Amino acid sequence: MQPTQKRNRIKNRSSNLSADIIIKYPLSTEKCIRQTEYENKLAFVVAQKATKADVKKAVEQLFKVKVIKVNMQNSFSGEKKALVKLSPAHLASDVSADLGLI
Repeated sequence: MQPTQKRNRIKNRSSNLSADIIIKYPLSTEKCIRQTEYENKLAFVVAQKATKADVKKAVEQLFKVKVIKVNMQNSFSGEKKALVKLSPAHLASDVSADLGLI
């Protein structure tokens, strides 16, 4: 297999999950709320098979915002968490207020 073929196969791995299945629920811990207020970030628990691209597309689709960056983390309890940084044009505190977190 050519290296470019292998790279293309890896790039096309995004799952065909819907936005409702990708985003399970938002996190509302003290640290997450602080990041929402000061760093313009939102935290979600996401599906195990979700990729960064899937989460970015799902958040943009569900909340009508522009996502700059997505960081993923697997917890010891088996949950997959996503930290989503929004563009300065969209405030994470507004989105979290719509979700009822603040």
